[in-house]
Amino acid sequence: MKTLKQFFLFCSGTDASILEQCPTDENKYAGIGATVFFTGVLAFFSSGYALYTVFDSWLAAVAFGMVWGLMIFNLDRYIVMSMKSRGKWWQDLFIATPRLLLAVLLALVISKPLEMKIFEKEIESELVQMEQEVFKQQEDKVKDRFTAQIADERAQIATLKSEITAKTALRDTLVQRALAEADGTGGSKIRNMGPIYKAKKADADKSEAELAALLAINLPAIQDKEKAVQALEATVLTETAALQRSRYNGLAARMDALGRLSGKKRADPFGQHLYYPAVCGHRNLTDFCQTDFYPQSVRLPAAPARACVRNGAPGKNHPALQ
Repeated sequence: MKTLKQFFLFCSGTDASILEQCPTDENKYAGIGATVFFTGVLAFFSSGYALYTVFDSWLAAVAFGMVWGLMIFNLDRYIVMSMKSRGKWWQDLFIATPRLLLAVLLALVISKPLEMKIFEKEIESELVQMEQEVFKQQEDKVKDRFTAQIADERAQIATLKSEITAKTALRDTLVQRALAEADGTGGSKIRNMGPIYKAKKADADKSEAELAALLAINLPAIQDKEKAVQALEATVLTETAALQRSRYNGLAARMDALGRLSGKKRADPFGQHLYYPAVCGHRNLTDFCQTDFYPQSVRLPAAPARACVRNGAPGKNHPALQ
């Protein structure tokens, strides 16, 4: 237990020679050191998980996670060591503000991968939906390249067919008039095959010939354009099938999914709420709890190392009481 306490005191960055004169502060700084240590541990696990999603290798994740955890541990320890009271609250606040901002930044960086692990199931479900959206966007881009051409070909086909329809309707009308003239149900109302009938029959025959000529031109054109449309549609299917369907589950995609979940109120920044007190708490204690004797002794390095403790409490010769 004593070795563990000494290790945590080392993590807090305290001066052992000064702390020996102020044993009542040992537990506080051991607690601060433990917080610094576990900050590094959380940074290791957090970065390890994040890097595993990138490299898909436990070896690389552990190696880089160890480097990141040690870096965060060293940075955290330096911040705690560099926080010394200046004696006035506004000076302490001025010194503490950038460190607190850095603490918040560390909380964001370290907590984000932990959040992704906590909400892993929800993120996987959101990633499936995001994959479908990405695939749909890719397919739409392919289709958009050919939509105008297909629409133009189909419009021309519709125009050709409408010409045939109109000419056929005219032919049918003229034929009906000639027949009505012949049987006396229309026209002159006289049943005969006279000159009026012959004139109407000539118009009907002429319309029939024009329809035949139009069909000879339009039907091959319609067939060609329908083949062109089929070819374009086949090209769309081919290029759509050739699209890469790689899994959409990288680190950036997972962060995006977590952001979408937060926007839908399906996930709150739980990891940040969990981690802010751990990251910021020991800095607040180090900055503003200046009634302890160790930080005041550090502020007075020239004070002689006289007996500062009497029966476990600071003695009258402690420099903080002079």
